[in-house]
Amino acid sequence: MTDKKTTDNTLAAEIPAEEAKNPDVSTIDACISHAREIKDAQLELIKSKNYDFAPEFRDLTIQLYLLGVMWKFAESLGSNVENARELAFSALQTMMIQDKLQKQKALKRIEFLRKMSKLEDDHNALAVAIGYESEPDDNSLAEVFDHYVDDLQVSGAFWRLYDRGKKIMLYGGLGIAFLVIWFITLFMPGNSAIAILAAGLISAAIFVIPVFLIGVFIYHTKLKKTKQAS
Repeated sequence: MTDKKTTDNTLAAEIPAEEAKNPDVSTIDACISHAREIKDAQLELIKSKNYDFAPEFRDLTIQLYLLGVMWKFAESLGSNVENARELAFSALQTMMIQDKLQKQKALKRIEFLRKMSKLEDDHNALAVAIGYESEPDDNSLAEVFDHYVDDLQVSGAFWRLYDRGKKIMLYGGLGIAFLVIWFITLFMPGNSAIAILAAGLISAAIFVIPVFLIGVFIYHTKLKKTKQAS
């Protein structure tokens, strides 16, 4: 009888000791598992809404939302979590690495998210606050995105316009520079290499600058119309 009690006590002592070796890892794994479940459920709920946001903004918003989700979940795990918010950042970083993001890029991303998670008045960003207050199977992620539906600066249409503008400036400028260099080399021999290169660069700038100014004008026009409509 005594031997049995001793054995039971030894086993009971060994189990917590084993778990205590690395409590943060198990907590982080639990946070990640919870966050993935919430993310999958929320993304399924917003499919029908057909949001059109810039990819960078969409990813940033979801990551901040998951930070709030994991923050609250870490607090619910008990008193062994000394700093639930910091643990949520660690879990989010680990989650990014698990999703094949390089470690250095994940570190930089977390530093960026750390800055974006707080407003100037030290309040939590909207996505973080709503993620923290979210409940299972609610429409909390949609609630976040609904705040930005009419914001031109984060719209997918504006992002595509910006992306096309960059490509037009890059490839157009290179094309113009190549044509000018080719023309001068072929039909105006005798010029120095520096003069030919300078002519190509000036020609590229003559093309790029007006395209850039037109893009800025279109942006400000659309932004003004959006503000007037709102």
